[in-house]
Amino acid sequence: MQDAAAFNLIPVLPELFLALSAMALLMLGVFQTDSAAERPRTAGLVAQLAMAACALTLLLTASYGRGPEIALNGLFTADLFAVFLKVLILIASGAAILVSQGYLRLHGMYRFEYPVLILFATLGMMMMVSANDLMSLYMGLELQSLSLYVLAAINRDNLRATESGLKYFVLGALASGLLLYGMSLVYGFTGTTSFAVLADILTVDGSLEVSSGLVVGLVFMFAGLAFKVSAVPFHMWTPDVYEGAPTPVTAFFAVAPKIAAIGLILRVMIGPFGDLVSQWQQLVVFVSAASMVLGAFAAIGQTNIKRLMAYSSIGHMGYALVGLAAGTEQGVRGVLIYVAIYLLMNVGTFAVILCMRRNDRMVESIGDLAGLGKRQPTMALALAVFMFSLAGIPPLAGFFGKLYVFLAAIEAGLIWLAIIGVLASVVGAFYYLRIVKVMYFDEAVDSLDRPVGPEMSAVMAVTGFVVFFFFLYPTPILDGAEAATAALFGGG
Repeated sequence: MQDAAAFNLIPVLPELFLALSAMALLMLGVFQTDSAAERPRTAGLVAQLAMAACALTLLLTASYGRGPEIALNGLFTADLFAVFLKVLILIASGAAILVSQGYLRLHGMYRFEYPVLILFATLGMMMMVSANDLMSLYMGLELQSLSLYVLAAINRDNLRATESGLKYFVLGALASGLLLYGMSLVYGFTGTTSFAVLADILTVDGSLEVSSGLVVGLVFMFAGLAFKVSAVPFHMWTPDVYEGAPTPVTAFFAVAPKIAAIGLILRVMIGPFGDLVSQWQQLVVFVSAASMVLGAFAAIGQTNIKRLMAYSSIGHMGYALVGLAAGTEQGVRGVLIYVAIYLLMNVGTFAVILCMRRNDRMVESIGDLAGLGKRQPTMALALAVFMFSLAGIPPLAGFFGKLYVFLAAIEAGLIWLAIIGVLASVVGAFYYLRIVKVMYFDEAVDSLDRPVGPEMSAVMAVTGFVVFFFFLYPTPILDGAEAATAALFGGG
């Protein structure tokens, strides 16, 4: 029976389909691109097929990945926790490909490699959230990371993009080294890399058997994973990479990899090391509080909207980690709700940023939004909704995301951490509301270009509608997060 389970590929069907699709599209791009005139047409075809692959993978995930099932000889697990996060990752990846098309055409970067790299990164992310072993964890993480390194520097003729890719690669390699060192310590002190076996070893007859070496290994592992969510003090790469990378790449970085990394951190900390919550809770509390505070104060002086969104993402990952710090089912549920709402807010915001053009050239300064409320009221309204939601102002979706993680922290006795979160939200509201003030009250010297593509309009409309009216029907996200949490804690 164990051998049969080892070769059961049904739970891995979505990942297999996505891997085959990515390789097929890579071959299509290679053999169809014979001349410079053919490249844009091939790139457009590959992008459309890549979005279709994301949609079909999402359907397969919802149909065949619900589990709970173990596959690939214990390396891979399919459950509702993984399904919830994979759906968010696939939506983010498909949206990243969709909103990037106009930008890539405008800047002469319309290449078939872009959507293929996103598919490979997405495959790595899906493997990450379904990892059931330290080996599969690392394989998924590195597949994602290697694709992201190339994406960051895909505009190789641009000095800033090349620099951002190099910084991301060097610091990412350092983070991978920390993670591997931590994994080696965990293996050395326990003799296994399996999450299930680790959980059994760490709890024997209800009493914990923990060595100091194991705790040190766990600290190094958390440091490596914290880099992937750009949490303090492993955040130093984020502003430079966000600013230097092409804007569609920044939009992708800001959403899908963060969701996958948060899912992986939850899988590792709550799964095999769930009974060691007293050992790692203070570490998570410190990282969460530091991320919230730095994200709030460091963004105040920013004039580049991409750098501002970088510090914003640091702060929001701090808010998400508040739920993990609680170490309870309510806390994990709050984290999952938070990342789902975070996806909607950031996809919509970056869709607006990608529409910031003047004389067919991209602009990134916050001052360039001056007068947008008068000249393009619909786009200004959408951005205002996203800014109010990111600030956590009720009754928008962002308020409920913060509410659930703060309530979980209070229930777990971390009242002071919730207070820090609330105060950081107040500070953060300043720079979000400053953007609204610039749009509606500052006079523009030169207005932005008016044409907004239909795909951008659709993305802004859908995300803005859901963020604004979330309070009327939050059931899908709340129920999905509830089921995912129950699966992670062994209930489904």
